[in-house]
Amino acid sequence: MCHSGRTRCQRGDEMGPERGMERRQESWIETGSKRDPGVRSGLDGGLGGRLVALLLLVFHPVVASQCPDSCHCVWESSLVQCADAGLLEFPQGIPPDTVTLHLERNYIHSLPEDAFRDLTQLRDLYLSHNRIDSLSSGALRHLTPELRLLDLSHNQLRLASRHDFGYTRAVTRLYHNPWHCDCALQELMRTLYLEPDTINGIMCESSVRGTGEGSRWEDPGGTMEHAGQPLVKLLDSGVNFCSLHRKTTDVAMLVTMFAWFFMVIVYVVYYVRQNQAETRRHLEYLKSLPSPKKTQTEPDTLSTGF
Repeated sequence: MCHSGRTRCQRGDEMGPERGMERRQESWIETGSKRDPGVRSGLDGGLGGRLVALLLLVFHPVVASQCPDSCHCVWESSLVQCADAGLLEFPQGIPPDTVTLHLERNYIHSLPEDAFRDLTQLRDLYLSHNRIDSLSSGALRHLTPELRLLDLSHNQLRLASRHDFGYTRAVTRLYHNPWHCDCALQELMRTLYLEPDTINGIMCESSVRGTGEGSRWEDPGGTMEHAGQPLVKLLDSGVNFCSLHRKTTDVAMLVTMFAWFFMVIVYVVYYVRQNQAETRRHLEYLKSLPSPKKTQTEPDTLSTGF
């Protein structure tokens, strides 16, 4: 009991452990009731309200455990923060209602086929500063058309085609990758919505030998490789990496047609010669047969009559 300083004792009683726990429960319940109005009405029943509060406190960690390991989830904004987490592979268990996903500055090499299959509300995807070297798995084809930003900069991508990106209309960042400039990358450049400020950062680490039309980047009388040149400037100057691809395809088709034509001629010649040989053997067989002799039946019959 307090004989003096009654006000102080009352305050001390209010700040006791039990009262502090009740205040925390009430605060959490009040927060939960804002999300679900039915919760508040269920908590007005004295003991029943305390029981519901206890159940909510028990099951609340289960909800929080949906966040992947090494990641931080902000449930209010549907943001999953996995940047600088030392991840070696794509994390499992990302909440399906994720809107923004940060995976930059990790050590991810590839993307699983079903990485984004269930992320139907994803709007911003950050994959920069990783070690992704291939998109052949087709994981990006599962991204929804509502995606707003796709950041693949600062990776190890060399080859990519428009089929790898599906139907995304997101603003895309592809700079600072060791690109091999070819017809597929040229078509991809004309298909994606590339971020304007980063287009010049898409450099040709290597390239096929393409033909240019009035290009200042190559010799007028021949072709050359374009390593170290911005791809967009090469295309603007008239370099066409698809022209060589089409010529190579045409030559391959001509060679294939000539090979088939040659095989048909060889077969026809072989067939004719085989028939000639069979015909000669048949004639020789007919010549080898004995000639037919006249029968003596009719003369004998006449002589008998005379």
